[in-house]
Amino acid sequence: MLLGRVQTMIGRLHTIALDCPDPGALADFYAELLGLPVTKREEHWVVVGEEWPRLAFQHAPDHKAPAWPDPERPQQAHLDVWVEDIEAAEERVLALGARRLAVAEDDPRDLFRVYADPAGHPFCLEYAAEGV
Repeated sequence: MLLGRVQTMIGRLHTIALDCPDPGALADFYAELLGLPVTKREEHWVVVGEEWPRLAFQHAPDHKAPAWPDPERPQQAHLDVWVEDIEAAEERVLALGARRLAVAEDDPRDLFRVYADPAGHPFCLEYAAEGV
């Protein structure tokens, strides 16, 4: 799509799936983080959210977590999560099993912070944009 030019939609984003060694545990982490229900739970596939796009977690026994920001094992994707209070949100995600990453790489204005979920996928907590 070119900026300012509307294209006919080919499809609609349905699910964002993340590989991980324990789909149930990672789904529970994101269900708590995002306040969404776990809507499907199978041995190798767990889904969070009722509306699209949903998050899904797929069993990958040989999953190698990215080592952000190490270029030897870079992130393949990450999630940005908008929050009203970054301090309170940080306390909650750390209690859920997240860990803080690369404090020196965070935004010096403290508008976002980088974490790893329990399976090692990077995600950011960001202050929600005004009016959104």
